Amino acid sequence: MVAEAVSRESPLAVVLLSGGLDSMVCAALAREQGFRVLALTIDYNQRHRVEIEAARGIASVLGVERHVILPLDLRQFGGSALTADIAVPKEGVGDGIPVTYVPARNLVFLSLALAWAEAAGSSDLFIGVNALDYSGYPDCRPEFIGGFESLARVATKLGDQGGTVRVHAPLQHLKKSEIAQEAARLGLDPGASWSCYDPLPDGRACGVCDSCRLRRAGFDAAGIEDGTKYGDDG
Repeated sequence: MVAEAVSRESPLAVVLLSGGLDSMVCAALAREQGFRVLALTIDYNQRHRVEIEAARGIASVLGVERHVILPLDLRQFGGSALTADIAVPKEGVGDGIPVTYVPARNLVFLSLALAWAEAAGSSDLFIGVNALDYSGYPDCRPEFIGGFESLARVATKLGDQGGTVRVHAPLQHLKKSEIAQEAARLGLDPGASWSCYDPLPDGRACGVCDSCRLRRAGFDAAGIEDGTKYGDDG
């Protein structure tokens, strides 16, 4: 997607940009809807830090207003295979909440996005959560998004003055195949995004963690070229 000019009078939105496929599509949709984008990437010392560089590239291609990479070392807390010395599961997507769940991550990230939005005079947040083809994370559900909007009304000066914070989750009810189709429609390069939780030493995606499996299945179902190099590729 080539960055298109956005009017200086267009509203601002803070978009959580992890560097993954979903966040890339989400940010592009915010641009398509006419928002000037403030992109927020949280460097939480995650295992798959390559996604931070992916976020840099995506922000540049989309021509965001500003891109902030905010350090927040969640390895100090641990509690997840992404922030502690716990093996990333490779057996396939199972039932229940997986060990790759980072405690309260989206709640923390949206709170930071809300703080920046209020400081910047924005009332719109975008997050690429998905409640269909996902790994069972509780902070990806519609109830979480609605609950956060309610919390924002009583936690901010904006809400106290009668304003409303809107949390846009445009991928909430899309299948991963439909997200892949949106990436194609928007003219995005899927290979610019990163999804793997446990990158191989040679820089390729592992291909078998939950995130890789969901991504590969989505692109296969959509019949679209993924662009990611996986460890089991020929």
